[in-house]
Amino acid sequence: MEAFGENSTMMPLKGIKVVEMAGLAPAPFCGLILKDFGASVIRVDKLGHPEMDALARGKRSVSVNLKHPDGAEVVRRLCSRADVLLEPFRPGVMERLGLGPKALLKQNPRLVYARLTGYGQTGPTADWAGHDINYLAMSGVLSFLSTPDRPPVPPVNLLADFAGGGLTCALGVLAALLERTRSGKGQVVDCSMTEGAAYVASWLFKSRDLQPVWGREAGTNVLDGGAFWYGCHRTADGRYMAVGALEPKFFARFAELLGEPGLEQLPFDCADGRRRVAAAFARRTQAQWAAVFAGQDACVTPVLSADEAAAAPGAVARSSFVSGARGRPEPAPAPRLERTPAAGGGAEPRRGQHSTEVLLEEGFDEAEVRQLIDDGAVEQRPPSSSL
Repeated sequence: MEAFGENSTMMPLKGIKVVEMAGLAPAPFCGLILKDFGASVIRVDKLGHPEMDALARGKRSVSVNLKHPDGAEVVRRLCSRADVLLEPFRPGVMERLGLGPKALLKQNPRLVYARLTGYGQTGPTADWAGHDINYLAMSGVLSFLSTPDRPPVPPVNLLADFAGGGLTCALGVLAALLERTRSGKGQVVDCSMTEGAAYVASWLFKSRDLQPVWGREAGTNVLDGGAFWYGCHRTADGRYMAVGALEPKFFARFAELLGEPGLEQLPFDCADGRRRVAAAFARRTQAQWAAVFAGQDACVTPVLSADEAAAAPGAVARSSFVSGARGRPEPAPAPRLERTPAAGGGAEPRRGQHSTEVLLEEGFDEAEVRQLIDDGAVEQRPPSSSL
């Protein structure tokens, strides 16, 4: 099978150099997106920190002691030749290291300096600690994700960390790089995960009065669990089928194949309708129902596990997943570009694995690199890993 986007010479971000200050979740995902679409990404790891980044495929790692006076200078020199800097720290951390945007943009006016934080660089909450659930709560989006009989439930850490954070930050970086082709100047990208999550949910905010889709208590509307024909139902083997039969023609086919005629006469929140649908799905296994609804215009699909999704015929036909460094399938980059596709996959670096290699490429001489390592400002580790 041909590898997804295997021709690296045609990748859209080829030639773009990115320095990524190591963090967890959102910033590494932003770096992964840029790398998958062709950028060269150098991850600056903190010396001695545990290796927890699961989004490092294809990146290279330089391990730097930022508390050492020469450590910050190493990062400064890397940024002097970079196109993008990604940093995930609280406001003020980079400034205290002498690596704030004023200093780095002065030495490299073309640098796109992307700052990814929970609440943004300014305002009364800028210094607050938080995680995805907190940013989602403060964005207003978490209030949509509840039912009358339970508190709001965040969809793990997808909405703020990854959608409102890493993905939105990547959009900002690309917009700044595009603008640079006209002005020749870089700029600061201030990405707040709280604002990003709200932006992703723009339709929810703008459609709050749209009847009958919204307008009722959370968890009782058509799209948030209130409709018996838009949600998940348990099968005989304890698995689930997802039903999204919104339009009348799809609903009619759904009811016919389910063997429950007359459902169209019931209101969307009818308790009897929900009971009948649940009872019907409970009579067969997920595999049996998947066979019934496969290819039918009923908007009913099985709820697949991660491994099942990667092995599904549609995913296999489109090479929608790539082989991961840890032996498990990983999502291939999206969206697809016709002429200059992205490329997933790649080895995961060990912390400090590429320190010497990268510094030599970036203009340090061998004696400098050796001295930095001997002084404890930089760490060089072998490529083998226990991961």
